[in-house]
Amino acid sequence: MNDEQLSKCLAQLGNITRLRIFKLLVKVGHDGMPVGIVQEKLNIPASTLSHHLTKLMSVNLVVQRRDGRTLFCTANYDILNEVTSLLKDQCCIGFK
Repeated sequence: MNDEQLSKCLAQLGNITRLRIFKLLVKVGHDGMPVGIVQEKLNIPASTLSHHLTKLMSVNLVVQRRDGRTLFCTANYDILNEVTSLLKDQCCIGFK
């Protein structure tokens, strides 16, 4: 992941609603959560949730899968790990 991609991920998480969605999905784990349950848990209108999920998916922080008629959202842990690793790897290396 380059700095531009990192910046885009952090920008999407800089919105309080998107951050709340992402934190919920991270807590849920690898099985994800149906969109309707995300909407209920966070008390977000469907159109607003859709907008924010689209933003998170545009930087690959969230992925969706369909199981029958149910649409599940899952945090992309690979991207989460990349984002956090890139930030942590810069810790205390000094300025050159």
